[in-house]
Amino acid sequence: MLPQVLALAVLVAGASAGAIGLGLGGLGLVARHDVGVVDYHTPARYEFKYGVGDPKTGDRKEQAEVRVGDVVKGEYSLAEPDGTIRVVKYTADDHNGFNAVVSRVGHAVHPQPILVSKGLALGGIGLGGHIL
Repeated sequence: MLPQVLALAVLVAGASAGAIGLGLGGLGLVARHDVGVVDYHTPARYEFKYGVGDPKTGDRKEQAEVRVGDVVKGEYSLAEPDGTIRVVKYTADDHNGFNAVVSRVGHAVHPQPILVSKGLALGGIGLGGHIL
């Protein structure tokens, strides 16, 4: 019974892979040679974009890119910690390589440092080095 179950399992696996053939000797396994066709002549083309906006963490970013043939153009932006938005616009191709233009939108806001005055220490007068 076990040999029949194994033979059936091999036939089912081969049939699902398309590797079963019928020859003069009956049913058998054959090698597959149909690996898919790769078109090397049609120019590559894709386009995508995505974005993230998380109000809890303040994470904001976007990206968009388009490729036609050997030319890629795109841009991305992200929120900097100082409150500005960094925008990067780029192009890339075989002749000019990768070129990017970076700009900032908005005004940078930096938190003001808090100055702590330590006062005067009068350690030698009998106050035990306490700060006033």
